[in-house]
Amino acid sequence: MSVVRFVARPLLATGFVASGVDRLRNANDTAKQLQPTLDRARGLVPAAAPVLSNELLVARIMGATQVGAGVLLGLGKFSRLAALALTVTSGLNAMVEYKEADASSPEAKKARRNQLLKNLSLIGAVLLASVDTAGKPGLAWRAEHLATDTRRNARSVTKDARKKMKKADKALRSAASDAVSS
Repeated sequence: MSVVRFVARPLLATGFVASGVDRLRNANDTAKQLQPTLDRARGLVPAAAPVLSNELLVARIMGATQVGAGVLLGLGKFSRLAALALTVTSGLNAMVEYKEADASSPEAKKARRNQLLKNLSLIGAVLLASVDTAGKPGLAWRAEHLATDTRRNARSVTKDARKKMKKADKALRSAASDAVSS
């Protein structure tokens, strides 16, 4: 792991862990904030209504996800999966905070916009972390190169097989010619 990843991942994860702990401690407040968004989501995805109707459960899941994924990201374990989970929770968090923020005065609107921009920046950071392979090739790259290497090896095997077949044919014709002439 490079020095930048060693420092950057825990720094990025810190805010999510703290936010997740805060959400778990204040799950009732978070549930109230989530209610309008979850009401809208229930209308869009009726199959998820049993889960989405329990705002407190969603708030706790969101907090626990932020803590767990933040710790995993900070430790560098399953960091791509953890970053993806943090992207989802950050998106939901950004939407909820933007809708809940005060927009009655110019200063409040500016603060609301700044908070949204901060949240979007965090989403961008965890999206980058979700595609970071830490200098190791990803599964798609490995599969592509395995297929290329296999094709190349198959071609060389067929070339060798043709050469051996020609050599065997030549030897067989020579033996048959010798047998007929004797």
